[in-house]
Amino acid sequence: MSTTVTLQPGHGYILLLVVFVAFINLWASMKVGNARKLYGISYPQMYAEQSDKNAKAFNCVQRAHQNMLENLPVYFAMLLTSSIFRPDAAAICGLIRAVSFIVYVHGYASGEPKKRLRGAFGYIGLLGSLGLSIEAALKLLSPKRPSDQLSAMSHILHAVSSASSATSLVPIRRALLSVSDKTGVVDLAKFLSQHGVELLSTGGTAKALRDANLPVIDVSAYTGSPEIMDGRVKTLHPKIHGGLLGVRGNAQHEKDMEANGIKNIDLVVLNLYAFEAAVATGANFDTCIENIDIGGPSMLRSSAKNHKSVVIMTSPAQYATLMQELQSNDFHTTLEFRRKCAAAAFALSASYDSAISNWINGELGQHAPTVTRVYKHEMQLKYGCNPHQKPSSILSLAGSKLPFKVLNGTPGYINLLDAANAYQLVRELRVSLNLPAAASFKHVSPAGAAVAVDLDGALHAAYEVGNVQLTPLALAYLRARNADPLCSFGDFVAVSDVVDEATAKILKREVSDGIIAPGYEPAALEILKSKKSGGFIVLEADASFALPEVEYREVAGITFAQKRNDVIFNDEHLRDVKTTGAGAVDAAKKRDLTLAAITLKYTQSNSVGYAKDGQMIGVGAGQQSRVDCVKLAGRKAAIWHLRQHPKVQGLQFKSSVKRQERVNARVRYIEGDMAPAEIATFNELFETAPEPLTSSEKDAFLQTLTGVSLGSDAFFPFRDSIDHAAKLGVKFITQPGGSTRDSDVIAACEEYGITMAFSNLRLFHH
Repeated sequence: MSTTVTLQPGHGYILLLVVFVAFINLWASMKVGNARKLYGISYPQMYAEQSDKNAKAFNCVQRAHQNMLENLPVYFAMLLTSSIFRPDAAAICGLIRAVSFIVYVHGYASGEPKKRLRGAFGYIGLLGSLGLSIEAALKLLSPKRPSDQLSAMSHILHAVSSASSATSLVPIRRALLSVSDKTGVVDLAKFLSQHGVELLSTGGTAKALRDANLPVIDVSAYTGSPEIMDGRVKTLHPKIHGGLLGVRGNAQHEKDMEANGIKNIDLVVLNLYAFEAAVATGANFDTCIENIDIGGPSMLRSSAKNHKSVVIMTSPAQYATLMQELQSNDFHTTLEFRRKCAAAAFALSASYDSAISNWINGELGQHAPTVTRVYKHEMQLKYGCNPHQKPSSILSLAGSKLPFKVLNGTPGYINLLDAANAYQLVRELRVSLNLPAAASFKHVSPAGAAVAVDLDGALHAAYEVGNVQLTPLALAYLRARNADPLCSFGDFVAVSDVVDEATAKILKREVSDGIIAPGYEPAALEILKSKKSGGFIVLEADASFALPEVEYREVAGITFAQKRNDVIFNDEHLRDVKTTGAGAVDAAKKRDLTLAAITLKYTQSNSVGYAKDGQMIGVGAGQQSRVDCVKLAGRKAAIWHLRQHPKVQGLQFKSSVKRQERVNARVRYIEGDMAPAEIATFNELFETAPEPLTSSEKDAFLQTLTGVSLGSDAFFPFRDSIDHAAKLGVKFITQPGGSTRDSDVIAACEEYGITMAFSNLRLFHH
């Protein structure tokens, strides 16, 4: 059995005695110093010579001090060991001995050695200290100490030097276990029992422990009160809560506990009734009410309040940590550990009560007057959006879990924002279009998104596909990444399906931060783990994770709440056709319009997107003016198409030029607006400097771009957006409609031969 390092009030006297004897020693040494001056005896001479006429007088003073010094080690040792269990008695014995030192030194220093014997009464104190030390030793050696007996004191000097850490250590002698989730509880109870911990328990938990041949005391037997009212009342008893709330070392509390037969309970292991699980099953009102725990939260709060002395465990996930804590601290717990457990317990209590309150208000058809959201820490991040924004972390709702797990790498704040938005996008595309989908995200907006559609020869060359296997998911990824490869540099990827080896091989050659997917083939996972020298971020999404109905966001001290945008865009949103200039909206065009709409749903508003052949070819995000969105996305769509121009595909790069450098160079070649200094650097990339791509050549080639679909997250306030879009082959449009100038927009579509459908669904995203 281990011992506890605790300090009693009487140990204050011990410390005072140490100080007192130090002053006695100082006084004695001063007497020696004065005698040296008086008799002319200088250091380092210890004693006067016998021939010296003052030899006897000086030597008596010197010997008195020396004898005291020789006795001090034994004195301090006896003082310390005798005070382990009885500091008050030890202090009295020590004081007798200390006073005898004064009498002894004073008598001896008089020059008459016999007078030293006046201090012989000090042996009374010495014998008393010796007896107390022997008693302490026997108690420590006894194998059977009462479970509530005060544990032995640590060495006082150690206690003085580390009092704050010493007094924080509390042993576990009695534990109460009452759990609905029996996971791991038998193993924990065995561990506790093996270390002499007395086990209290209730109902099914007690039965489980007995079935494991563990000694258990029923709470009803301990309290003398049976479980009543179908188990509603079993732990609500003074013997339970008194044992949890009683302050150790408080004389009145201990007196009350002794008078009422209450024993300390040092550890509580409990779970709360699974109320939210009952609600989730659609159980009726009365069944849900019966799943509201009363005794559990009461014990939880009592234990957590008195965490200075009590440990509270509320989840099987904590058991291993508790056992490690006990093994590391000689079967004691530290105050820091107990405080962390208390914080977790109060968080659980708050979350539990909040769930009950929200449910009852929901049953009444009312909004909860107070919304309580309790979070638990899941992951520490290096920093937030910027390096100076520290600390930063990821949290989940208490009682819930994260919708992903990290398989490789260390994700950052923006990585996770991209992953969360991108995965929702591809999952929604998969549901709506029933095709593998992929997205390339940068700064919480897609640079590209696509579904699995075969590539023609021109795109095969423009995307530098090479001689590789193209699975449906690989096709979707290739299209998403190559919508705007300049912007996709260092992107975060999301795919809707399990990543296969072919997709992983294609992704490995790109500069990218990470990926989120619902799963990975083993070979694919190993390929991705090797990327970026092992630092590539791989997240596995929980495909079964149910997104919350209400979203919350905190900005500048304001909490915003809104119903999640759970509308999935599909063919039903393309029925309100306003113009048919390009003919009916066939399946391919429905696919492209749906792709555009869903992509914009997860793009920072205002946003407009161009789509063709199952791929976004231009996304204009975050502009205050809608026509600017059309222009921005249009410029990207034009560059996408011009990358297929024969002169662009015929560029002869030096072999040392890297893949992303080739991507960037092609875009700059198409744009053509280079400064003189840039031209020289640009030409160094090629075997021979290329001839410019002229404006007339670009305009002529853009005339071949047709059949493009365009989506907008909100209505077009003026026809100017249609005027610009028509220049880039747009023939199909979906937008919510609802502008006061809808008639002008409709007229423009008819003028350009564009088919337009109102979705009647605005898709702002902020």
